[in-house]
Amino acid sequence: MSEPRRAPRRPGHGGPGGPMGPGEKAKDFKGTMKKLFGQMSRYKFSLLIVLIFAILSTIFMIVSPRILGNATDEIADGIIAQNIYNQVHENLPSGVELPAGTKGEVLMNQIPQDVKDKLNDRQIQMLKELDLTVKPSINFEEVGKILLFLVALYALSAGFSYIQGFIMTGVTQKLTYGLRKQISEKMDRLPLKYYDSQSHGDILSRVTNDVDTVNQTLGQSLTQIVTSVTTLVGILIMMFSISWIMTLVALCVLPISVILISIIVKFSQKHFTQQQQSLGDINGHVEEMYAAHNIVKAFNGEERSVAEFEQINKKLGASAWKSQFLSGLMMPVMAFVGNLGYVAVCVVGGYLAVKGRVTIGNIQSFIQYVRQFNQPISQAANIMNVLQSTAAAAERVFEFLGEEEELPDTDKPVLLEHVKGRVEFDHVHFGYSPDKIIINDFNCVIEPGQRVAIVGPTGAGKTTMVKLLMRFYDVNSGAIRVDGVDIRDMTRHQLRDLFGMVLQDTWLYNGTIRENIRYGDLSASDEEVIEAAKSAHVHHFIKTLPGGYDMELNEEASNVSQGQKQLLTIARAVISKPSIMILDEATSSVDTRTEVLIQKAMDSIMQNRTSFIIAHRLSTIRDADLILVMKDGDIVESGKHDELLAKNGFYASLYNSQFEGKEI
Repeated sequence: MSEPRRAPRRPGHGGPGGPMGPGEKAKDFKGTMKKLFGQMSRYKFSLLIVLIFAILSTIFMIVSPRILGNATDEIADGIIAQNIYNQVHENLPSGVELPAGTKGEVLMNQIPQDVKDKLNDRQIQMLKELDLTVKPSINFEEVGKILLFLVALYALSAGFSYIQGFIMTGVTQKLTYGLRKQISEKMDRLPLKYYDSQSHGDILSRVTNDVDTVNQTLGQSLTQIVTSVTTLVGILIMMFSISWIMTLVALCVLPISVILISIIVKFSQKHFTQQQQSLGDINGHVEEMYAAHNIVKAFNGEERSVAEFEQINKKLGASAWKSQFLSGLMMPVMAFVGNLGYVAVCVVGGYLAVKGRVTIGNIQSFIQYVRQFNQPISQAANIMNVLQSTAAAAERVFEFLGEEEELPDTDKPVLLEHVKGRVEFDHVHFGYSPDKIIINDFNCVIEPGQRVAIVGPTGAGKTTMVKLLMRFYDVNSGAIRVDGVDIRDMTRHQLRDLFGMVLQDTWLYNGTIRENIRYGDLSASDEEVIEAAKSAHVHHFIKTLPGGYDMELNEEASNVSQGQKQLLTIARAVISKPSIMILDEATSSVDTRTEVLIQKAMDSIMQNRTSFIIAHRLSTIRDADLILVMKDGDIVESGKHDELLAKNGFYASLYNSQFEGKEI
């Protein structure tokens, strides 16, 4: 048994729950981002507020460790002052009492040298300014004020962060709403040849997945860029303001981190790529086997399917283990290098504190800054990956929006008020590509009310004629006229409003039977829906269903038979009250009994209407007023059924082959 053919899968597009692999890159990152920001320019005032609030929120968070260090210094200074006071009084001669308000500076010559040696420069300055007649204590009031101020900063930072997040969410939602609206409107303006040449899944992916990617990543990325840059610059400024020596020591660790991370990424990236590829393969295999499970069972392909699944699964497991293991090393390595930095900072900071060049609070603040320093660097690396995915998704959306549109309608359309239904094909030439013309000098006149059958072998151009008549495609040369008016002189909406279509491929959407019939005329009443169903010989069947006209059709309308679906589409065509009917292979996929019902329904709706019937079953068009026999884009014969049989030409050979088993 041959396996179902698979569409190629792109790496990085696995199923849900797949790990984040390397993002797909845009072909023109700069140009795409320029277009994206152009789309966002209408929200520039909101973006300015987001920018300001993000910076303010980050600044408040950056300043907070320094202020917390001040609180630590207040507590440390109180304890140090108490120790100095005790040491001075312990070394005073017995019986000596100090006058009120005596400062330490007065007694500097009387204080023993061994006591001075225990003090650093900052503590000696504190001793000079200390009132030795009053025992010092920790200024908890000042500590409380600092902590309250710190809480206020945290609250302001959180508030600004919430507001900018709220505004940015609104901007991204409006942006994606606008993109989806543009896509929806674009889809209506695209020619049918675009849909014929593109995968429906790819178009759907652009409308849903790619727009969602832009929505989810853009809002986070823009604010993270601002906060990361602000955080990095702000932390560096605060670190240098505390001690340039400790800052240089802390920065010495950075190159080590970069080198180690680069090595890990180099080895893990190829495994992530392989993992995403295998994930796509395994999802595709499961999807294909599920969709074709009846074929798999019919040809005893279960063992082969399971064996292939095992092979892909092993490959996925191996690449996933390697990629997860290597990426899992990232945090331990970062933590190890970070700890080396903390040790270096603590040693140098301790030495500087002994010398009185920094305070305990400074060291505490500095260590907090060191802990925060790696975060914006990691964020910046992640943001670049996310922006690549955003640009790739946006590029696909803009490619779709930039596709060539169908020719616009005429500025001065002709409106047919009383349609008779006379159709004329005047020297029509057409090809889907300029180098391959498939309709050659087609000429024909169909009078009002005539039933015209178009027959011929596959590829003769039968359905193409209908597409030209509906202006799904425009003719290369020549003209098609309805009641003497060139169809290009009408709007497409006016033209297509004249026609009712029943196609071989029935289309019903997820809704009630009543809603599906009413799709032909949304203003139709319930009585008109029932009358249309009766005309299509489907009313009796509908009444036997649970819920009748209000029964919900599921996806693909699989809860009704193919013939019943065809009758419902005929009812939908009837209710639109068309002037001209087109029936394209309407009975090709139903049983003989249902074909009789469909034929009766078609006979009913074709009464007094110009009708075009495309059929392979030539027995269904014996009563046609005119039969056009096509071959290789040309009309090779025309006439009624009996006349064409009497000619014993191409039509006769087609007709006889259906009963003799011959192939044409």
